[in-house]
Amino acid sequence: MADAVYGTAAVEDREAGIASRRRLISRIVIYGLLGLISIVYIVPFLVVFLNSFRTNIEIGANGLISLPQSFRLDAWPQAWSDFCIGGQCNGVARYFWNSVAMVIPATIISTALGAINGYILSKWKFPGSEIVFGCMLLGVFMPSQIALLPWAFTLGQIGLANSVYGLILVHCIQGLSFTTLFFRNYYVSIPDDLLKAARIDGAGFWRIFWKIMIPLSPPIIIVTVIWQFTGIWNEYLFGVVLNSGSNQPITAALVALSMSGTTVRTYDVMSAAVLIGALPPLLVYFFGGKYFVRGLTQGAIK
Repeated sequence: MADAVYGTAAVEDREAGIASRRRLISRIVIYGLLGLISIVYIVPFLVVFLNSFRTNIEIGANGLISLPQSFRLDAWPQAWSDFCIGGQCNGVARYFWNSVAMVIPATIISTALGAINGYILSKWKFPGSEIVFGCMLLGVFMPSQIALLPWAFTLGQIGLANSVYGLILVHCIQGLSFTTLFFRNYYVSIPDDLLKAARIDGAGFWRIFWKIMIPLSPPIIIVTVIWQFTGIWNEYLFGVVLNSGSNQPITAALVALSMSGTTVRTYDVMSAAVLIGALPPLLVYFFGGKYFVRGLTQGAIK
C-alpha cells in the first residue's frame, strides 16, 4: 500500500515537473518573440532620435547607426524654421500647424457624426437600416486610392481645392465608416429596455442621446478619438495629391523632404524634422494608450 502511494506521488511530481518546464519554455518563447518584435519597432526610432542630436559631420564619419559623441540641439530649431522643403526654406512649422488645424476639427466632427450614426443604426432602426449600415461598411474595406480622383473633382467644384478645409472635409467623410462601425457596435450592447423606459417618461431622440447614450460612451469616444487622431495625422496620400506647397500637412512635407534632390543630406536636421512630425501621435500614445486599451476591453470594438 505504501509503495503504491509512493509511486503515485512520484508520478504526480514528475508530471508537475514536466508541466513546469513546459510553462517555462512557453514563457521564454513568448517573451523572446515579444522582445524581438519590440526591438524591430524601437531600433528605427532610436536611430532617428539619436541622429537628431548628432552633427552631420559625425554622422558622415561614423555612419547612421552609432551612439552620439556629443549631444546638440541645433538641428531642432533649424528643422522647425529654416530647413528647405520643396524650394521653401521655412522649416516644418507651417506644415505642422496645417496638420493641427486639420486633425482637430476632423477628429471632432467625424467622431460626433459617427456617434449619431451609430445611435440611429442601433437604437432607431428603420426599414433598410441594415442595408445602409452594410453600404457604410464598404468604406472600411475600400482603399483610399480609389477616392482620390472623385475627391479632387469634388473639391475643385466646391472651391476647396488645395486648402486645409478641403482636407478636413475629406477626412471627416473618409473616417465616417470607421466611427459609425465603432459606435454602432458599442451601442448595440446597451439594453433596449433602458431606452424604452426613457421613451415612456417622455424622452425623445435627442434627449435620450444626450442624457443616456453619451454618458455611457466615454470608452468608445476615447477609442474613436485616438483612432481618428492618429489615422488622420499619419495619413499623407490625400495631403500629397490634393494639396501642394505650403498648404500641405506635415506628412506630405516629410515625403517631399525625403525626395529632395540635394547632393548633401543633412541627416541631423532631417531626423529632427521626422521627430517633430511624429511627436503628436507619440504623445497621444504615451498619455492615451492605456485608455485606448481600456476602451477595447470594455467592449468598444466587437
